Amino acid sequence: MARGSTRPTSRDVAQAAGVSQAAVSLVLGDKWRGRVSETTAERVREAARDLGYRPNLAARNLRLGRTRTVLLVVPALTTEFFAGVYTGAARVAARHGFGVVLYPSPEGVGPARDPFASAQAALDGVIASSMAADALTAIRGDQLPLVMLDSDPEGSLGAATVNLDIRDGIRQVAAHLLALGHRHFLHLAADIPSWTFDVRARELAARVGSTPGTSLRTAAAPISIEGALAAAEGALSGPGKRPTAVVCDDDKLAAGAYKAARRLGLRVPEDVSVTGLDDLALATALDPELTTVRLDSESFGERGMEALLAVLEGRTPAEGDIPVELVVRGSTAPPGP
Repeated sequence: MARGSTRPTSRDVAQAAGVSQAAVSLVLGDKWRGRVSETTAERVREAARDLGYRPNLAARNLRLGRTRTVLLVVPALTTEFFAGVYTGAARVAARHGFGVVLYPSPEGVGPARDPFASAQAALDGVIASSMAADALTAIRGDQLPLVMLDSDPEGSLGAATVNLDIRDGIRQVAAHLLALGHRHFLHLAADIPSWTFDVRARELAARVGSTPGTSLRTAAAPISIEGALAAAEGALSGPGKRPTAVVCDDDKLAAGAYKAARRLGLRVPEDVSVTGLDDLALATALDPELTTVRLDSESFGERGMEALLAVLEGRTPAEGDIPVELVVRGSTAPPGP
């Protein structure tokens, strides 16, 4: 076939690879395992790449009765975390011939308008963050194959739930600060009603409470630097023993805590240690750099998409939370005298 003369077909790929058209369909539809050999599958993929072949998804979708489109519903895109979730989900989706439509729930809470005339007619499934769960009813996403992210596995709306090991992240933070000698803690908590933030609060209280002679106060703040500044300033200057460690639900909250400390004439970490959670780019822009829990947002998105594909194919999704890692930097040190 002369390159560029006409659009290559599956017949052309089959001829170039020396296999049947049925084998080409199996390989490019990612249904070849157990039916054709790995060597044959690679030969088909190579032939398709060399010819510039792209499957006719419109025709295939008519046959399958599926759109091969997934909706990813997340809170308003105020951090890079959910961009990473999208990147991971889209990477896995592309390998399986699916597209991902990103749909931020307005302000991260409350109902959202239906992004399609009929979401059920236009979508094969939905991946949704627990913080955007209120949007699901409005777009009828709860009536589609659904995978929930960052959600209580016991009460999840979805056919599957994918979580980061947030509990272990908080355990690592608490163990680190307690080992440094801190006994008086402030939890700068995200003022958002969500399972993931409830988990953080309960785990921190349990860990701090299990050590004698400790205290824990909580100040709630919206996830913004300004909101965190106001909440942290009030909590750090309030009556009673001043906290020597501030545990923040998010790196943005930690940035607000830094500003509050400086406004009160306190040094980080000499007078007050601060920890975050996410490991956003902001964490290394702060001075000193922030001790925080690294969450692999791209792996989170990948696992979410893999779980949805399993649900669509009638398989059991992989189990187990995604590991997280405490990254110790310059914002934590033993408490001052």
